[in-house]
Amino acid sequence: MAVACAQAHAADTFVIKDIRVDGLQRTQPGTVFSYLPFRVGDNYSPELGAAAIRALFATGLFKNVSIRTAGDVVTVVVEERPVIAKVDFVGTKEFSNKDLVASLKEVGLGEAQPYNQALVERAEQALKQQYLAKGYYAATVQSTVTPLPRNRVDVTFTVSEGGVAKIRALRIVGNHVFGESRLLDLFSLSTPGWLTWYTKADQYSRAKLNADLETLRSYYVDRGYLDFRIDSTQVALSPDKESLGITINIHEGAKYKVSGYRLEGNYLGLADEFRALVELKPGDTYSARKLDESVKAMVNKFGVYGYAFARVQPRPEIDRANHTVFFTILVDPGRRIYVRRINIGGNTRTSDTVIRREFRQFEDAWYDADRIKLSRDRVDRLGFFKDVHMNTVEVPGTSDEVDLDMQVKEKPTGMLGLGVGFSSANSISFNASISQDNIFGSGNNVSLSLDTSSYYRTIALSSTNPYFTRDGISRTLAVYYRTIRPYTSQGNNYKIVTPGASVQFGVPFTELDRVFFGVGFEQYSLTLAPGAPASYISYVNEFGSNSTGFPLTIGWQRDSRNSALVPTDGRFQAVSVAYSPFASLRYVRATYQYQQFFPVTRRTDLAFNGLLGYAHGLSGHPLPIFKYLYAGGIGTVRGFQQSSLGPHDAQGFALGGAKLLVGDFEYQFPFPGTGADRSLRMSTFLDSGYVWGESQPVHLADMRASVGIGVSWISPIGPLKFSIARPIRTKPGDQTQTFQFTVGTAF
Repeated sequence: MAVACAQAHAADTFVIKDIRVDGLQRTQPGTVFSYLPFRVGDNYSPELGAAAIRALFATGLFKNVSIRTAGDVVTVVVEERPVIAKVDFVGTKEFSNKDLVASLKEVGLGEAQPYNQALVERAEQALKQQYLAKGYYAATVQSTVTPLPRNRVDVTFTVSEGGVAKIRALRIVGNHVFGESRLLDLFSLSTPGWLTWYTKADQYSRAKLNADLETLRSYYVDRGYLDFRIDSTQVALSPDKESLGITINIHEGAKYKVSGYRLEGNYLGLADEFRALVELKPGDTYSARKLDESVKAMVNKFGVYGYAFARVQPRPEIDRANHTVFFTILVDPGRRIYVRRINIGGNTRTSDTVIRREFRQFEDAWYDADRIKLSRDRVDRLGFFKDVHMNTVEVPGTSDEVDLDMQVKEKPTGMLGLGVGFSSANSISFNASISQDNIFGSGNNVSLSLDTSSYYRTIALSSTNPYFTRDGISRTLAVYYRTIRPYTSQGNNYKIVTPGASVQFGVPFTELDRVFFGVGFEQYSLTLAPGAPASYISYVNEFGSNSTGFPLTIGWQRDSRNSALVPTDGRFQAVSVAYSPFASLRYVRATYQYQQFFPVTRRTDLAFNGLLGYAHGLSGHPLPIFKYLYAGGIGTVRGFQQSSLGPHDAQGFALGGAKLLVGDFEYQFPFPGTGADRSLRMSTFLDSGYVWGESQPVHLADMRASVGIGVSWISPIGPLKFSIARPIRTKPGDQTQTFQFTVGTAF
């Protein structure tokens, strides 16, 4: 960079009559004048000229600056720095150009900025640091400056990324209490394995290593090793910079136990209730995590009684000589807080009423942490929103009032679904449905489903108003028209046409329980052709080809799952009974479903789904063949064709049955490489089940079983599910089904 010296043609100072600027191309003259320490009418001196040169150089806009004087006129002569017309990158794959441009702006380099070689060199180092943070130790960055007309330049950064340094060795030294493999299982980093090509866990990152070290520290401290420390972390890079070894030296120290604890402060006269929330007892191994959880439980307990800003402070006292910890929990509940106003935002489609009717915390009532959490969960369970956040905001000028601000982020609540089944017999079936769970933002559901498979065709329309009454009694109306044909390749030897309608009301009894009552109308028209199943021929001979029923329904449902969409904890139970004592269809049909979800680890869970069914004819009538129970296929026993399990007639037709038993076990876990993302999960499953006829005794030896793997993804275009099942318990004549998937598209 050249630096010019001021040239003064007058030895003495003079009064400035005029100031001129020469050499400007892009910069406005006013910009130059703003940096000059003198104005027209001031006395000029060589010292002021030198100060002006320094000020203009400091702007970074000019490569050369000089000052000339002639008589009483001062002329500032400048040579502008080139302006960067474009910043480009060559050879970049790990980072997008957009991200790289943003990072260069942090060092002051960007389009339309003055070119400065020093900044370009800083930009090279900044880019290299980004690659080093990602484990690209062999990466090189070289800049090229290309002059352009009108005093402009292009700056191009050519990057040779090389390969990511792989972790060839990962060691922990100094551990005696826990095995090295057990500790390394805590790490997100690992040496190469069969899935690391996807998870990239063998690619070194300093940020990931720091997170793993913190996880290791927490693991020891939560198990009583308060003196645990990491003495050193050594990262050794190979000469070719493509692999490295990590050695972590630790000191475990002694294990500390709890010698005792005491409660101090105002516990509202409920000290025993609060004491029950303390997870650490004398003699237990000290755990900072359990102490934190105890404190959180106490804060929530105070919140239930309206003390939203209670302060709960644990004070551990460490006795290093005896390796014990005594802690005091000091509390100050503060003042009881009342909720002044509940504000709702983010709902562009859904009306406020739909959200507010789910609240169990009311305005002008005292703050209740349990009711606020329940309110948030109920709004979340509506299924209308991607995110639901509740914030507590203090009311200015008061010390005992807060506002609750709920912010929701709406998602598409319409669903256009497509289902496809593919069997080992090369049988393909399709079904489609369209539904809107929040039509016109009212919270009501309307759905239309259409099944076009070769054996089962249906069109059904239903509508549910979850708040038919102000008390939360729901009403569901449904009409349908079905056509059923044989699920075999033996020809269209019968057809069942079924129109029907129903109305059902759901009455909430508790926050978790709902009881259903309803009545329906159903009609069955059976058309037979040569080769029809003997059971169907017998039914028509006895009751005719047309049958009518008016079933009365009653049901009960309890749902304590933590999520209706992706549950990982909680229980779901449902009982449904249909009783038809009138007309030609006289029967009782009952089902009971039980689902339980058990968290196994922070990211995995075990799920059980059980289904019991029983059906029986009334008033001396046999059970109508239309009310038989079926098993096989998705929802019951994967690995077997839909509704194919149970008794068969002499022609091989599946008859269904009057007694059903299904039990499914699943171990659910995140898809490899997705971390804690609940939208994409995998599972391994064991399905079993069977149906028995009215006169058949139930023998568990008849149960069929299958194992397999499944993938479920709540994708941006809707839910997708895939499963591959392999029957492991079969008998001759069973019809198997190996692959199924469903696809849904939101609109």
